[in-house]
Amino acid sequence: MEIVDRPELLVVGHAIRTSNAAEADPSRAQLPGLWGRASAPGAFAHVPSRVDENLYAVLTDYESDHHGVFTQIVGIAVHTAARLPEGMVAVRVPGVRSLRVEARGQMPGALLEAWQQVWKHTESGGQPPRAFTTDLEVHQRAGAADLYIAVLPTFGDA
Repeated sequence: MEIVDRPELLVVGHAIRTSNAAEADPSRAQLPGLWGRASAPGAFAHVPSRVDENLYAVLTDYESDHHGVFTQIVGIAVHTAARLPEGMVAVRVPGVRSLRVEARGQMPGALLEAWQQVWKHTESGGQPPRAFTTDLEVHQRAGAADLYIAVLPTFGDA
């Protein structure tokens, strides 16, 4: 884990509202279906101005902390979102100071392990504390993702 300044990003994709408790229950989990749609061949072929080949997961609109509900958008980074395809949303991910956690290995297990590191940091009162504003997962290639967890400013931050 390291602290980095994450740049601003514009993501277009599909959104759901969920919680970690719901996702732990296979009968209520929505993320597998969301990821299935997003990772299907050609899922974003009709979205103009794509930035790169990565898939992005934006976690935002936190009700409270990691125990509450939140919105997750899975999609692609774009230069502009002038024409949104039907059923998709656009979200501007602000550039903020973030805790960067690498997830490497077999997915989704490696991703879950990375999130467990984040939850342990949160539960133990790790510094800097999480902001629970907008977090980001960047999925590059099979077996590689980076989590960018927004943190609160600490003394001395500009």
